[in-house]
Amino acid sequence: MGFNIADTGKKRVVIIGGGFGGLKLANRLKGSHFQIVLIDKNNYHQFPPLLYQVASSGLESSSISFPFRKIFQKRKDFFFRLAEVKAVVREKNLILTSIGELKYDYLVIASGTVTNFFGNEVIQSQALPMKTIEEALILRNTLLSNFEKATICTDPQEKQALMNVVIVGGGATGVEISGVLAEMKHFVLPKDYPDLKQSEMNIYLVEGSPHLLAAMSEEASDNAKRFLEGMGVKVMLQKKVVDYKDGKAILDDGNSIETKTVVWVSGVTATRFEQIDHKELGRGGRILVNEYNQLHGSGNVFAIGDVCLQTETDYPNGHPQVAQVAIQQGLLLADNLKRLESGKPLKPFHYKNLGTLATIGRNKAVADLHKVKLHGFIAWLVWMGVHLRSILGVKNKIMVLIEWVWSYFTYDQSIRLILFIPKKERDKQEG
Repeated sequence: MGFNIADTGKKRVVIIGGGFGGLKLANRLKGSHFQIVLIDKNNYHQFPPLLYQVASSGLESSSISFPFRKIFQKRKDFFFRLAEVKAVVREKNLILTSIGELKYDYLVIASGTVTNFFGNEVIQSQALPMKTIEEALILRNTLLSNFEKATICTDPQEKQALMNVVIVGGGATGVEISGVLAEMKHFVLPKDYPDLKQSEMNIYLVEGSPHLLAAMSEEASDNAKRFLEGMGVKVMLQKKVVDYKDGKAILDDGNSIETKTVVWVSGVTATRFEQIDHKELGRGGRILVNEYNQLHGSGNVFAIGDVCLQTETDYPNGHPQVAQVAIQQGLLLADNLKRLESGKPLKPFHYKNLGTLATIGRNKAVADLHKVKLHGFIAWLVWMGVHLRSILGVKNKIMVLIEWVWSYFTYDQSIRLILFIPKKERDKQEG
């Protein structure tokens, strides 16, 4: 195998990762005099803010994903390759991947993050993360399968464990999955599983800090907690899940919760590559970059988005790991690459905070928009508008809107399918 990309004499920009930053960069370089190569381990761009709706049967996975080859159809001097990057060999301007090696003139690392289990191998093997489409579908299968098992379970203790869901991490993802599961408990469970009692389903949200939504205002945190508790979620602050054994999530205070479902959304760590030294990494394994998103000492290697750590006056500990940072860095870097080729000075990056949003459930959301703090129905409308606008593809926007409208008026999530790939078929795919 190999990349099979001819050397046309044009400078080659290799982009690792087709998330928000990598996609914006590749689109912004349209019509430039570069050869663009986008590498990703998936053949599609996914929209992470709505993964929790896939996990809760609210949306089809295809509604929040879009094939790269569809996005870049008819683009000249653009190549997509399905591969996983193993190492970055800067002294040779070379990357090593699962399909071979590739030379670059400029390299942009935009590979994002993976779930951080903080070295706890037991938790890693037992808990369910939610960073990818595949993980969201696994969580959906697990939740629905546990409901099915609960209907036929004759042991009260085991049945309760099947009905208990523990969510670890009180950031936006944890808050949103807690809220949507609470709605499922109230509106779906009674109709689909009349032989199960609503009161038997318990949703625990465990957060190690004193507040939910640490990246948002205290007002947003308080409102989110109030909304969740009003929906029946058991919010546990200043608690940590430190182990899972004998079917129990073990807390740091010695207490435990019997459960078959632990959802781990407690943190992330940057993706890593061989030959990028530990001394070049900062907090969370993020690659240290300067104000132009260049790796220190590497004039032609850049990192953008969640994978990098860049500081400025208002963000001495680095920018928040949110989509807007990646998007803005991708757009500026595209312009800076053009400046490099024309001999013009580079422009430093300054993050413009457009606000932070989180939804808790039907008519319930919180929004920090600079000095304006919103909560409830208005914030929920703002959240829907922003996310609908950001989804790729007109068809996807329409499908998501239809599902949202249907769910709003029927109190129903219609895609409750348990889909397992038979083992021998899965082995064939992996082979």
